[in-house]
Amino acid sequence: MAELGEDVREVMWGADAGVLNRTGWSQPALFALEVALFRLVESWGVRPEVVAGHSLGEVVAAHVAGVLSLGDACRLVRARAALMDGLPTGGAMLAVSAAEADVVAVLSEGACVAAVNGPSSVVVAGTEDAVGSVARRVSELGWRHRRLSVSHAFHSPLMDPMLEEFAAALEGIEFREPVIRLMSGDPTDPQYWVRHVREAVRFGDAVRAMVDDGVGTFLELGPDGTLSAMIQETAEVTTVPMLRRDRDEEESAVTAVAGVFAHGVAVDWEAFFAGTGARRVELPTYAFQRERFWPEWPAAPGDVSGAGLESVEHPLLGAAVELPDGGGVILTGRLSLRTQPWLADHVVHGQVLFPGTGFIEIALRAGDELGLQQIEELTLSVPLELPETGAVPVRVRVSQPDADGRAELDVFSRDGEEWIRHATGVLGATAVEPVWDAGHWPPTGAVALDLTGFYDGTEYGPTFQGVTAAWRVGDDVFAEVTLPDRVRDVAAFGIHPALLDAVLHGAALLEGAEPGTLLPYAWTGVGLHASGAATVRVRLSGSASEGIGIAVADGTGKSVATVGTLHLRAPEHVNRVRSLYRVEWSTSVPAVEVGDVRFVELVGGADVVASV
Repeated sequence: MAELGEDVREVMWGADAGVLNRTGWSQPALFALEVALFRLVESWGVRPEVVAGHSLGEVVAAHVAGVLSLGDACRLVRARAALMDGLPTGGAMLAVSAAEADVVAVLSEGACVAAVNGPSSVVVAGTEDAVGSVARRVSELGWRHRRLSVSHAFHSPLMDPMLEEFAAALEGIEFREPVIRLMSGDPTDPQYWVRHVREAVRFGDAVRAMVDDGVGTFLELGPDGTLSAMIQETAEVTTVPMLRRDRDEEESAVTAVAGVFAHGVAVDWEAFFAGTGARRVELPTYAFQRERFWPEWPAAPGDVSGAGLESVEHPLLGAAVELPDGGGVILTGRLSLRTQPWLADHVVHGQVLFPGTGFIEIALRAGDELGLQQIEELTLSVPLELPETGAVPVRVRVSQPDADGRAELDVFSRDGEEWIRHATGVLGATAVEPVWDAGHWPPTGAVALDLTGFYDGTEYGPTFQGVTAAWRVGDDVFAEVTLPDRVRDVAAFGIHPALLDAVLHGAALLEGAEPGTLLPYAWTGVGLHASGAATVRVRLSGSASEGIGIAVADGTGKSVATVGTLHLRAPEHVNRVRSLYRVEWSTSVPAVEVGDVRFVELVGGADVVASV
């Protein structure tokens, strides 16, 4: 680029940084760098919908948008830089953290607004005395400010002596209509570029206009991330600087391209990897389970006291509020696969369901609010489906305990405008006593069971495949259950729902158990004796048809949890249906005339039906 001067490359990579800081060289060097960065990302298929620039950067934007040919853009930059560099030294610039109107109110004669970079980011330029007066005034007001290291007061009246000669230098330069949308005034008017030297840079206005038009991702092409910080002050959008002064250039550039790609910007990866030997490979043709190694933490509700709530500090519940006049308590929460990614492994008939053991954990925590230590009974009526994106609001309602220390509990979720009741039960004040000493393990006389293919045919992910060993003693089944290391927030739960859910899988090993997945729907006598276990020993007795008794202990034999009776049910009616129950009309039951029936109460099983 001869128009920039034959020695630009030598100055940019030369040993004397002071030369590069001179206006006559810094502007051509910035132009060359920014154009080169644009052409680099363009070669990788990254093409913008709109371009904008700050001061000299607007000349770069005009060139890449098609307003100026490369030769004409270089001539404009060279003339601009040389004429600015030839002005008398002196003048000053001051960055002030305040709104434009407030800054204008404290300006002294000889000072003006040189740039408005954001809602509270303004640059003042002018004579040394005038800018010094502004600095003293803003200091008295307590506004943050700093002097900029510059050779001249750009975009101020001190630029006036060069304007006529600069206008003459633009003669013969062709200005064309842009082919890429350009956030600018009238870039085809040579006088616009003359005024551009003198008038304030209104970068904040350009950013706001782009955001209002739907721009959500900004790629900054320059030597650092200065503009990215300015953009963030104006709007909550994605900003990605191509280079950072404190990072390796190649690493920074590649990271930037990956960053914009992650936010939906198209990248031509074949062009990006051209010449590297990289090639596409086929993904496995079988279903595979992804395993994340990036640290994940559950979302915390933050300080909710300002909203009149109390934090319950639980992964599934965020806050609680006591109802007046002895009305009990309401607990709230939000269930989502983003904040609790382990839930995505609980898949039944292709649908991610909140595990039934999660309702047990919620009920136990709700009981803590009122000092209730036992779940006397809990019935699950409607499965809670979890969407791939978004969150499901949850409400837990617990009544005030009666004279016997018993309280009613209901768990709801919201689907659009509708509240759905998923579980109902009764909490009790009396703690369930531990019933099993698991100190000797495995139990005497235990016969090991073969678990080969134990989880075949299920859709559970690794988090819910916790049964690692099993034995049988008489009619009882004993099992060892472990949570995988990927589950990181075990201590935050009373008993982690994935661990308790895996405990229930041992029911499939009981005599007479039907094959296939079984889901819990009716619990009685549930008590928690210790929390935070990741590996447990389990004893299951009874049968899937008549009810199962469960005792859970930790690795030392200390009791963790007790379930008096649990009833399980096959999930054939779960997918896309909101109830574990079903209604069938039987023609085999003889009709009985009962007269003019106004009310019917049904007690018992499915052999009793009535028509009203």
